Amino acid sequence: MSAMRVLFLTHNHPALQPGGTEAFAHGLFRALRDVHGIEGLFLAGTTAQLRERRPGTLLQAAGDAPDEMLVSLDHFDRFYLSQGDVYGLAALGPMIDRLAPDVVHLHHPLLWGMEGIDWIRRAAPRAALVATLHDYFALCPREGQLLTTDGRLCHGPAPDACRRCFPDRHGSDFTLRGLGIRSAFAAFDALLAPSDFLRGRFAAAGWDASRIALMRNAIAAATPAPHRTAPDGRRDRFAVFGNVNRFKGTLVALAASARLSKDGIAHGLAIHGGTAWQSEAFLAEFAAALAAAPDAAHHGGYAPADVSRRIAAADWVVVPSIWWENAPLVILEAFRHRRPVICGDGGGMAEAVRDGIDGLHAPIGDVAALAAVMRRAAETPGLWECLVAGIRPPPDFPAAAAEHLALYRALAPGRRTRRGDRHRARAATA
Repeated sequence: MSAMRVLFLTHNHPALQPGGTEAFAHGLFRALRDVHGIEGLFLAGTTAQLRERRPGTLLQAAGDAPDEMLVSLDHFDRFYLSQGDVYGLAALGPMIDRLAPDVVHLHHPLLWGMEGIDWIRRAAPRAALVATLHDYFALCPREGQLLTTDGRLCHGPAPDACRRCFPDRHGSDFTLRGLGIRSAFAAFDALLAPSDFLRGRFAAAGWDASRIALMRNAIAAATPAPHRTAPDGRRDRFAVFGNVNRFKGTLVALAASARLSKDGIAHGLAIHGGTAWQSEAFLAEFAAALAAAPDAAHHGGYAPADVSRRIAAADWVVVPSIWWENAPLVILEAFRHRRPVICGDGGGMAEAVRDGIDGLHAPIGDVAALAAVMRRAAETPGLWECLVAGIRPPPDFPAAAAEHLALYRALAPGRRTRRGDRHRARAATA
């Protein structure tokens, strides 16, 4: 039997900008290729902000791998999720035709846009189409955050609520946006969600829940970092991993640390993450919050290979995000290294972390409550050991690839026949 051929489409490449969706899609693609023998192509969208476009082509190499390429997609409307360069998308047609994919898997509509979905169907009419709903971009025009402008959690799109976030937009804009996106996603043979919570948000927004299957994320296998030696028995070293920004709750974590320091509670908080693409106003707030938290330190950005060394100094991983989150990979990383997690009490965070079993919950965005939970974590004898014992190993990429491959095969059982028909049709045309 010939190898299955799969086309992956993402909105970025982890070599250019690290992010959970890009990292998962890339790891899954490589596991499908290296462990399960699929053939394929990984196309990552990019813009001039990250990689200058080369004259005469939309394509350039992403690195040394011949099956990973960048596609310049600069003409993108972030409100409508619309890609204006339809001629550029059409120029990719001959390459997709040569690949003749059995499955096309879209991991994010950003940059590709709704026009990209239409292009996929036209360029690979016989392929099964799969899309993973990694976040809420398809629901929320405010960068998929499901947060109001004053920082409150939003339960989903509604005309009046969305207009409060976008007062300059006409109500019909939100109607057209929702109809256009849902119509485009109707083309897919399978929709996947990495968490039950995310699936529920889409169902509440009117999407057909029966079409959305649960398929959890995974991370690369790694030897767990050794636990820190604590001669006094206190487990009071906390760490935050991920991009430093407002939505990730970096300021909330720093404020909680400042409160603990003011109350004389011994602890340490390490902030691991870069500050790229943040506004000057936020960077000023971050600097002030850091200065006000004497027991906290910012250690800058990191590469995936650095996680083991950095997490070795931590007893706990804190995920202080102020939005619902969906299925944060940092939680899986913490569990891979056998660190209990302190996170918000809602969204994909609360689904991934079992309160009192492998971590602790705190009300989302509540500085005082987070400080109280951190104090409890540091001062309760035996709590850390109990939670460490409750941690289950997270799934790795080979396991996730096997699960995805089973889905692909169910959707495209006649792939050899279809490919043979296509090649014969091409030869007849020639």
